[in-house]
Amino acid sequence: MEPQQLSPGKFARNYGVILGIILILIAVIMYVTGMQLEGVQWPMYIYYVIFPVSIFYAISQYKKAQGNVLSLGEAIKIGLVIAVISALVYAVYNLLFNYVIDPEFTKEAVKAELDRMLESGKMTEEMIEQTAKIREIFTNPFVGTTIWIALSAIFGLIYSLIAGLIMKREQQ
Repeated sequence: MEPQQLSPGKFARNYGVILGIILILIAVIMYVTGMQLEGVQWPMYIYYVIFPVSIFYAISQYKKAQGNVLSLGEAIKIGLVIAVISALVYAVYNLLFNYVIDPEFTKEAVKAELDRMLESGKMTEEMIEQTAKIREIFTNPFVGTTIWIALSAIFGLIYSLIAGLIMKREQQ
């Protein structure tokens, strides 16, 4: 029996939504527990592991559904769709968070980070002021969201390329 042809994009869409929701859950937990203001990063490391694992898993599931046949192009499409959709899901949450849920949070987080830098004594006040100017640009929700989507696409491409090269198997 011939396996049915699945569109890589449609196949990957649900994985992207789930990955975006996982990132939102991590962000909410960090916000509610105060880890974001404290500058705690380890919860994001969980996401940095889940991201490539979910891409590899989705590509392997697609290959399995296609009768153990996978082209490099299909693998890349799956990885990119997962990465971009997850980033878009998170972007919607991030914009809602910054403009509706807690519009003052970003300012508080930047102030807390600059205070930690000052307390550490490793940077002069002049260096901290320069850092603050740069942070102001990147903490704009639209700039940050655009960068997040671009980086997700780049890493999605890298991970899907690796997975595709490992798992590719052309039809005989």
